[in-house]
Order: sequence, then C-alpha cells, then structure tokens
Amino acid sequence: MRANRILPIFSQNWLRRLTATRRENGAGLVEVLIALAITGTIVVVFLSSLSTGARAVGVIYERTTAENLARSQLEYTKSQDYVPAPASYDNIPSLPPDFTVSVQASAVEDRDDNIQKITVTVYRNGESILVMEDFKVNR
Repeated sequence: MRANRILPIFSQNWLRRLTATRRENGAGLVEVLIALAITGTIVVVFLSSLSTGARAVGVIYERTTAENLARSQLEYTKSQDYVPAPASYDNIPSLPPDFTVSVQASAVEDRDDNIQKITVTVYRNGESILVMEDFKVNR
C-alpha cells in the first residue's frame, strides 16, 4: 500500500490533467503563415530551377546545332572544286529553321595560291553565334 502512496504523481488522472492543459484547438495564425511562407519559398525555388533548366537546354541546342552545321559546311566546302581566293563556296543544301551559314575563302599571306583559309560563320535569327576556321588545299 505504501508504494501506491509514494507515486501518485504517475497516476492516470494526473496524465489526463497534463494533456488536457496542453491540448490546443488547432493551428494558430502564426503557424499557418510560417507554413505558407516555407511552402511558397520551396515552390519559387523549384520553378526557378525549372526555368534555368529550360534555358540551359535551349543554349545547348543552339550551340550543338551551330557546331554541327559549321563542321558539315567545312567538309562540304572541302569536297567542292578549288576556287582561287577570294572566293565564296556553296552552302550545305539543308539548314534547320532560323539558322543560316556563310562561307568565305581568303588567301593565306606569304603562301602560294594552293592553300586557302576557309571561314564559316553560323547565324541564328541574323545574329552570329559561331565562327569556325579551317584550311582548304588545292590537290
């Protein structure tokens, strides 16, 4: 009997009273506002990362297409008959929309007429995005 009198603090009634005093009727306005602010911040960060990713894909597409066009144009120019500089060679037959290519051949100074510097410029919507140079030899 004495053991029951020593620990009355841990009785079920005491626990009920303790939880009843700490029980709340719902979330307060401050808690809701903090949760909305955290959620809003997460959404903004997520959407900005999606936007950055979409822009990066566009830049990679433009750069890859320009490099492929310039390489193709250089190979196509090398396969054509040699024309003494200054000259302009034909462009590759098919280009993607919004892309244009220009080819210029110039003589290499202090060399014979059998070598040219070929400059290929790739444009997108009228803006130069890539310039690639190589040499063409009269064989």
